[in-house]
Amino acid sequence: LAMALAALLPAACARRSQDLHCGACRALVDELEWEIAQVDPRKTIQMGSFRINPDGSQSVVEVPYARSEAHLTELLERVCEKMKEYGEKVDPSTHRKSYVRVISHDGTKMDLSGVKIDGDVASSLKFACESIAEEYEDELIEFLSHEADNVKDRLCSKRT
Repeated sequence: LAMALAALLPAACARRSQDLHCGACRALVDELEWEIAQVDPRKTIQMGSFRINPDGSQSVVEVPYARSEAHLTELLERVCEKMKEYGEKVDPSTHRKSYVRVISHDGTKMDLSGVKIDGDVASSLKFACESIAEEYEDELIEFLSHEADNVKDRLCSKRT
């Protein structure tokens, strides 16, 4: 019996780790997309060189702030703090774990039946989020700066 349990334990831990990593990635993308949507679309930022060219012109352009590299970098520095607003939900048939918001963005009441709200879950999710944000920062900025479709699937299922 001990041998059978020892053989099954690594597989269970690997699946938990995979569920956590996948859930953190999906939550990270959700939070980034929500934050981007909150920015006034008319807000812009100047990008380029502020040096004067030999002809007297400057290579400065105005780009939308919401999807600028500066804004996305700023979001990536603080977005993983939002993981404390997530809980763990276990699918009764597959026993796979997923992570859902337990505090809505707009204050509406949420159905939290079957959701485990726990400090260990939140800290594990935050750690996984920070790892993904650090390791895939360039890809996240690339995908999100161009309003790409299916960022969650492209990044979380295919890249990470």
